[in-house]
Amino acid sequence: MKKITAGLFTSVDGVVGEPAAWHFPYFCEELGAAVTEVLGGADTILFGRVTYDSFAGAWPAREEAGEADAPMAKSIGDARKIVASRSPLEFTWRNSEQLKGELVEGVRALKNEPGDGVIGLSGSVSVVRQLLAEKLIDELHLFVHPVAVREGLRLFADADSPLPLALLSCTPFKSGTVHLVYGPSDGPAVDNQDPMAAKIEQDYADSAE
Repeated sequence: MKKITAGLFTSVDGVVGEPAAWHFPYFCEELGAAVTEVLGGADTILFGRVTYDSFAGAWPAREEAGEADAPMAKSIGDARKIVASRSPLEFTWRNSEQLKGELVEGVRALKNEPGDGVIGLSGSVSVVRQLLAEKLIDELHLFVHPVAVREGLRLFADADSPLPLALLSCTPFKSGTVHLVYGPSDGPAVDNQDPMAAKIEQDYADSAE
């Protein structure tokens, strides 16, 4: 089964929208290497329509320019690129295709295709939200920048219930950005809960009845 990884720049208050407005002062070699590993290690890239249009409007020209980021541009260009959209699409960027069917069912089918490659996601917040809710993302890479943006699109929208995640790794960078990697979870292990926390939780539940 294929693995799905998603990577997002985020502020400490959870904003993921318009990172170009606040991300670059915290860019460093460590961050660049980590982002390249997350996306560059994928043989398939899944996009929402808006993110795909942004990539398609920039990366082919960067590849053609042949400058420092040309190898990364070529890697993205060579990868299989799949776009989730309900509207019919036409493509000019090589190796691009439209996801078949509805998002969740289509992604499940992708994961079950032969082979054990990696499907990468960059941006595409709406897609990430839906796949997280269905536990289809194996690794969620959050690059948490040391800034509170205080307005803008947040990764996690309001919902009726919590979304538990399992912390897989935590790596601080010299810029102050922290690379957090999460995986799906059914919730905290009850047998690992601190006894005092368990008592407080029970007291709270009793008082709410």
